[in-house]
Amino acid sequence: MLKISIINDSDQAIELQLEGKLVGPWVEELRKLSDEALSLQKNVSLDLAKVWFVDSRGVTLLHNLAKRQVSELNCSQFVSQQLKEAAQ
Repeated sequence: MLKISIINDSDQAIELQLEGKLVGPWVEELRKLSDEALSLQKNVSLDLAKVWFVDSRGVTLLHNLAKRQVSELNCSQFVSQQLKEAAQ
């Protein structure tokens, strides 16, 4: 399960706080929210401090969002390692 909260939302930027596991159907939900904000020309940042697991689809999404200039904030060492290993 993943909880997605909007921490800050302005005309130019949005920050989403994620809590839980970025897996399964929650990957698509995050993709939709991010795509919507990006289509409005907003700067998007993801607070990953409370994410404790990311599946392979989640890792792919985070990599794709990073390529689209989405910032990843407060990423735990475990999740950082998952992202690094998937990039190799």
